[in-house]
Amino acid sequence: MCPNAHRLATIAQRIDGPTPDPAEGVFETTLVVDGKAVEVDAHLARLESSLDALYGLPLPAEAAGLVANAAHGTALGRLRLTAVPAAGAATASVRVAEVDRALVFPDWDRAVELAPVAVPGGIGAHKWADRRLLERAEAEVGPAVPLVVDSDATPLEGSRGNLFLVCGAVVITPPADGRVLPGITRARAIEAARGLGIELREQPLGPDDLADAGEAFLTGGVRGVEPVRRCVGVSEWDFGEVTARVAAELRRSWLG
Repeated sequence: MCPNAHRLATIAQRIDGPTPDPAEGVFETTLVVDGKAVEVDAHLARLESSLDALYGLPLPAEAAGLVANAAHGTALGRLRLTAVPAAGAATASVRVAEVDRALVFPDWDRAVELAPVAVPGGIGAHKWADRRLLERAEAEVGPAVPLVVDSDATPLEGSRGNLFLVCGAVVITPPADGRVLPGITRARAIEAARGLGIELREQPLGPDDLADAGEAFLTGGVRGVEPVRRCVGVSEWDFGEVTARVAAELRRSWLG
């Protein structure tokens, strides 16, 4: 094991939380802007895929209508759509809450701190409604955001967003290999970076990448692009040009 991997494995708190209870279902979270859910079709498609893969059930027919009705009249908010398996079908429910504008595409003064936590096999490719494992991780390292690493110290993702590192002129994010959530905003950030002419690679990260990167950011369905200031015991980063460019591109798409 390389020195950085050994250090990361040593400082990462192992989280032996309960496995998610499938009976609680799966969910999607997205931003609402001017009465409309952002990237709604992509979120519905991912929820549909999870329901089929996990339960062999279709997306409830009323899901899109519930989202549209709940988002209506909300200037800026967070929408959560939950689907719960029932007898031969799934039921859908929606809730919306207002969001502080400063939390959406936050400035550097709100950059987050990551703290590594070891979750063997990662969080996985589905957004489980049962979030006891993540809540336990957040309680252990808060107010830092948990950085999920595998048992071999491979960095995977943040507890609330996919991880991107800027290494020289290249942006790297872990592949959607079943250990991380295939984030909708992750996909949009990849498209944005490549559209800006930035080289982007989807490849496994190592502890050396964390130590050597010049910038880091998370992507998520509500915060958009969230700059990262440091990873406890590993590295500190600056708010650099690449993070700013990707954030600006997505901000224009979402907020106009």
